[in-house]
Amino acid sequence: MADVDVSLKELMAGVEGSLGAAVVDYTSGLALGVLGGGKDLDLEVAAAGNTDVVRAQMRTLEHLGLASQIEDILITLDRHYHIIRLVNGRGGNGLFLYLVLDKARSNLAMARHQLKRVEENLAV
Repeated sequence: MADVDVSLKELMAGVEGSLGAAVVDYTSGLALGVLGGGKDLDLEVAAAGNTDVVRAQMRTLEHLGLASQIEDILITLDRHYHIIRLVNGRGGNGLFLYLVLDKARSNLAMARHQLKRVEENLAV
């Protein structure tokens, strides 16, 4: 099991092109931990904003009557990928991992694989 800081370091080191990562509580919108980011990428603001994305998608699934669980949500921008992965493991209810990638330097499939691995080992 890995704590928040270790999980964030694994994401940043394990995914080429990583620009920033966060563990976020989508019930409150607060980031439990952030790593990376910068003046052009405020992870605290992005974490809070992406809670609305997660909540909206969950409401949509509920309205559709789908029993499926969200694995991840991908937002593609001109220079970045923003990946949101819900934490479904032990004690992860209400949390998501958030990873921002440089589109030109990253492999989306490998990033999703690493997010899944980190999510499975995250202990909060």
